[in-house]
Amino acid sequence: MELIEAGISDLDAASALFDAYREFYRYPSNPKACESFLRERISRGESKVFLVKHDGASVGFMQLYPSFSSLSLKPVWILYDLFVRPEARGRGVATKLLARAQALAAETGASELQLATAIDNKTAQRAYERMGWNRDEEFYYYNLVV
Repeated sequence: MELIEAGISDLDAASALFDAYREFYRYPSNPKACESFLRERISRGESKVFLVKHDGASVGFMQLYPSFSSLSLKPVWILYDLFVRPEARGRGVATKLLARAQALAAETGASELQLATAIDNKTAQRAYERMGWNRDEEFYYYNLVV
């Protein structure tokens, strides 16, 4: 398995996995919009996108967004998207991606990594906890759809 940071030349593979990720969360397939969205994020340097390739096929995808913590006075990374193709699950792809996220945080002097996952996504929760992530029990997080 090979892990790479995706660039513009990797948009076909990245957007296909991004579209599959969105479908996992019950959003309609829209490959063209996914490609356009990732093109903007990558070309503007607004996110970091990583791919895992195995035998020439892209099997895993992760996108992180930079942010900041007013309390720690340091950068933080938000792991917003992580997806592994069903046929590649259980082979260490997610572990490889999560380890890269941790390395990125260390490389950039970040105080933490943050993520959210569906309450019923027990498989992902186990993977995160195996890698040392802790479920927040101190704060409630809210959102407002506008």
